[in-house]
Amino acid sequence: MVILDEIKQELESYKPKLSELYDVLQIDVNKVKLKKLQEKTLDSNFWNDANNSQKTLKDIKAIEETIKSYTDAKKKFDEISLMIELAEEDEDESFALDAKTELKKFAKNLDALTITTLLTGEYDRNNAIVSFHPGAGGTEAQDWAEMLLRMYTRYAEKHSFKVTMLDYLEGGEAGIKSATILIEGTNAYGFLKSEAGIHRLVRISPFDSSGSRHTSFAAVDIMPEIDDSTAVEIKPEDIKMDTYRASGAGGQHINKTDSAVRITHIPTGIVCSCQTQRSQHQNRDYAMKMLKAKLIEIKEREHLEKIEDIKGEHKEIAWGAQIRSYVFMPYTLVKDHRTNCEVKNVESVMNGNIEPFIDAYLKQG
Repeated sequence: MVILDEIKQELESYKPKLSELYDVLQIDVNKVKLKKLQEKTLDSNFWNDANNSQKTLKDIKAIEETIKSYTDAKKKFDEISLMIELAEEDEDESFALDAKTELKKFAKNLDALTITTLLTGEYDRNNAIVSFHPGAGGTEAQDWAEMLLRMYTRYAEKHSFKVTMLDYLEGGEAGIKSATILIEGTNAYGFLKSEAGIHRLVRISPFDSSGSRHTSFAAVDIMPEIDDSTAVEIKPEDIKMDTYRASGAGGQHINKTDSAVRITHIPTGIVCSCQTQRSQHQNRDYAMKMLKAKLIEIKEREHLEKIEDIKGEHKEIAWGAQIRSYVFMPYTLVKDHRTNCEVKNVESVMNGNIEPFIDAYLKQG
């Protein structure tokens, strides 16, 4: 069968890629590491140091996931090979068609696994803290910021990541004045870090009765969640803490007391807020965690020696600074200005299908 020969040839072309992944993912080395880490957990003193034990368990989980991702791919490769053999023996075209379907899935998964090998940053495996801020333009910009919040929430749900609302301030007529979410999942920060920047929207505004075209901007800020094992020194005199009554998303319990917390890092002007937890103490902990994450993200991005070298950021959320444009009118197109990656199906992108942009950015290096 001609179709079977084509399938065999395509499957064989993935063999070198699979072999390369084995080396890049350091499967042999990781198996040895995993055994040593698992042996550490059997030590009677293992739980005496909570921070160290949590870090060890996190490392074990990460290595197990790496090994499993490769073994699953290899297993699928072998299964398709067997399907091809059965199709040859029985001269059954249905086996060949099944093999073709499975090969398509295998190729997609192998490509996704290859992309993860590009995540080599220190915090790439961490959870991601994502903040949204509308630019000038009132209701139109606030609505755009909320649309982006929905887009990244959909992306997270698609990848089985957990989403927790940390801060939410409703807009006047529609949309949001600001919001921050925590996206939990392996490599969440590694994938989403490329999304940080200013996003531009062009559409016919639903808030303008004249039906004119509007351009709006919103900023997306991405930070890695930092665990307690990462030391970040912030002097008490360098922070200002304000408390206020929470409002918006989070449930009725948050509106009864001044439980919301806003922390300002005086040297840089960075502001972090949290209002969705039940107590002021919990909100303060999350706000401090967000501040530490932001300081580390800037330090890493700007290749600074220490936190004290950060001067603060003052980027205008406006024309000329955008990383991506989303055009709804007069044509439909989403274009990333860093990689020139384009997707014509705007609705699909707004429903969380942003992988083409993330992949293009990571491949560009």
